[in-house]
Amino acid sequence: MAVLSLTNAHLAFGHVALLDGAGFSLEVGERVGLIGRNGTGKSSLLKILAGLEKLDDGLLQQQQGLTNVYVPQEPELRGDATIFDVISEGVAEHKALRERYEIHDENDDLAWVQERIEHIGAWNWEQRVEETLHRLGLDGSRLISTLSGGLKKRVALGRALVAQPDVLLLDEPTNHLDLDAITWLEGLLNDFKGSLLLITHDRAFLDNVANRIVELDRGQLRGYPGNYAAFQAAKAYELENEALFNARFDKLLAQEEVWIRKGVEARRTRSVARIQRLEVMRQAHAARRDVQGKVRLDIDTGGASGKIVAELEDVSKSYGDRPIVRGFTSTILRGDKVGLIGPNGAGKTTLLKMILGELPPDSGSVRLGSKMTVAYFDQMRDTLNLDATLADTISPGSEWIEIGNQKKHVKSYLGDFLFSPARANSPVRTLSGGERNRLLLARLFARPANVLVLDEPTNDLDIETLELLEELLAEYDGTVFLVSHDRRFLDNVVTSTIVYEGEARWREYEGSVQDWLTQSKRAAALQAQAAPKPAAAPTPPPAAPEPAPVVATKRKLSYKEQRELDELPKLMAALEAEQKQLNALIAGSELYAQGAARIAEVTDRAAAIDAELLELMERWEVLEAK
Repeated sequence: MAVLSLTNAHLAFGHVALLDGAGFSLEVGERVGLIGRNGTGKSSLLKILAGLEKLDDGLLQQQQGLTNVYVPQEPELRGDATIFDVISEGVAEHKALRERYEIHDENDDLAWVQERIEHIGAWNWEQRVEETLHRLGLDGSRLISTLSGGLKKRVALGRALVAQPDVLLLDEPTNHLDLDAITWLEGLLNDFKGSLLLITHDRAFLDNVANRIVELDRGQLRGYPGNYAAFQAAKAYELENEALFNARFDKLLAQEEVWIRKGVEARRTRSVARIQRLEVMRQAHAARRDVQGKVRLDIDTGGASGKIVAELEDVSKSYGDRPIVRGFTSTILRGDKVGLIGPNGAGKTTLLKMILGELPPDSGSVRLGSKMTVAYFDQMRDTLNLDATLADTISPGSEWIEIGNQKKHVKSYLGDFLFSPARANSPVRTLSGGERNRLLLARLFARPANVLVLDEPTNDLDIETLELLEELLAEYDGTVFLVSHDRRFLDNVVTSTIVYEGEARWREYEGSVQDWLTQSKRAAALQAQAAPKPAAAPTPPPAAPEPAPVVATKRKLSYKEQRELDELPKLMAALEAEQKQLNALIAGSELYAQGAARIAEVTDRAAAIDAELLELMERWEVLEAK
């Protein structure tokens, strides 16, 4: 049953139709991920559903008595208030009703007030706030002005959740959150009993939270059952079919246009019905909204740096009494793609500056490589002049730029990043957050560099641009340092990770985020297994003339364990073969003609095989260690 719905919805900004007769419904208990390219109108749609903006035309319906709460990308919180005060704003009606009951005058209808208090549970609103604070791990006495961006986002979520709404509307909830906080939020939203609609470009987050994906594409809303992985497969098949249909349609239209222009003899025998059909085809072709262009990314690496980019030996750094880095050793080579992972405030930027020689360590040594040319992508976009035009931001004082050996007009280059020629002379301040990120990428890639430093490049970028950026960085010949909380993006780019492990300790792991999680989990399991067991209560020794000598030898595997170890390679090979077949099925087109249930079955099995293989590898490690 739908808790809210849109019918024949229309919304336009100028001549651009963001919603063009779109329809949508949100069912009870659904967790829907809303995706689409930057600028397509996702945030506007969320505000319409929240009652903050109006449709140009169409119908918005919702259940009677429905409560919904909207959390924007950048929540507005009172800086001089405490966390307790701000979260209490979510139960403002509860507070007001109870105050009205406790301090009433003779004109008050106390019967109605008491009935309303009972209905919404307003007697114990303080307890609800305290429970929410505990659940979110927040100190209610702290002032909002002292909080980081991640904690402010957590407070805004708390203010929404304490209201216990029927519908929760979230715009980019993972922005400013670190990996631990994102994992925490996934659990929180999976436990949420109401209906959820959220906008995010974090694909791992969508996979772990959403049970339906809705895409806003060319003014229409299209729903796909399952998580983002299932959507990707279904969308690829859909676009393939759309391209095939359009190609056939265009071929037929071209044939009919040739026919209508034939000579006098042909015109005498023209069919009225055929002419009418041609007119309908012309109108359909004119009304077609083709798939928007893709970002085209390229980068000039300039000259190669030396083989060694940086060599750190036992470096440490503190600010006052607070240690940031303690005893870190690493060697970064040309071509490495390094991800830096750690909670907000752990010191990722400090460590990165030491690696690049911009900040001297308190102790230890840093040796830098030769011929390094570094380009930065900054998280807060501080380097953008909001009054400069897009063209001047890319190529100050010139209409041309050079990418490698290729000379390109600045308007053409901006077009590669989906900026129309008409916008080339617009000021930067007119751009949305996602568009500013795209402009920063355009400027970054226009300058020769053999070392790229990207600090949270994924914020506000749409998924399609993220995937193309992944491809570019994977093929880039230079060295990349990547600070991000987007697990999927890191997994698809980095070759190693430097991870914060507490108490100013950093450790380097080979591989991606998933490899780090696997290695750290395995190491923890082996450490726990190797830990000495608590001594058992003493028992009387057996009757014997002398105790047997204790020999420190490695324990042999039991017969059952040896059989298990021998079978593991076969089991893993079988799973890998099945996994290969499923991946081929997902990549093909035949599967998507078999219905949503079959698609879900195949994608679920593919995910299950990943988990099974991980368990088998961990078991192999344990048996080998014996």
